[in-house]
Amino acid sequence: MAYTTSDFKRGLKIEWEGKLYEILEFQHVKVSKNQPTVRTKLKDLATGRVLEVNFRAGERFEKPDFQEKEMQYLYKDADQYVFMDLEDYDQVYITQEELGEASKFLKENLNVYVLYYKGRVIGVELPNAVELKVIETEPGIRGDTVGSATKSAKLETGLVIQVPLFINEGDIIKVDTRTGKYLERVS
Repeated sequence: MAYTTSDFKRGLKIEWEGKLYEILEFQHVKVSKNQPTVRTKLKDLATGRVLEVNFRAGERFEKPDFQEKEMQYLYKDADQYVFMDLEDYDQVYITQEELGEASKFLKENLNVYVLYYKGRVIGVELPNAVELKVIETEPGIRGDTVGSATKSAKLETGLVIQVPLFINEGDIIKVDTRTGKYLERVS
């Protein structure tokens, strides 16, 4: 079975030029006298790179040979990250290279989807937001809860992000894994 541009939707995974891509955005465009096209933003799931590509309307794509398995992150062992399959309890070792930016959001016992493409691990799909503890930041300023000023904060995973001035060490905050930005303080 194959997909066509009429099947496009956000999050759909397609195989194009021998690689696995996820559709981030798409728009059908009809310019007078020209053949209709579909403008897309595609994310290469192996490298994380985002491309803008135009396809002819009706173009066909092979359904990719990929699999998603729900797994739980256990711990980091030297230069590899250990995940446990939630169905058969097998452990899978994934390298930093295969994880890419996702390693900055991994916290023990976090459930993720590990992506396999042609039988090989190519990365993980994180939840949209994770809760992480602030381990290092400048002291908070009393009363500054509305301003747009920010400061740097180091989180328990080693990730450094910008947070509002009222955030203190020890606070638990919610971080968007797609953008790496602060969302809210968790009470």
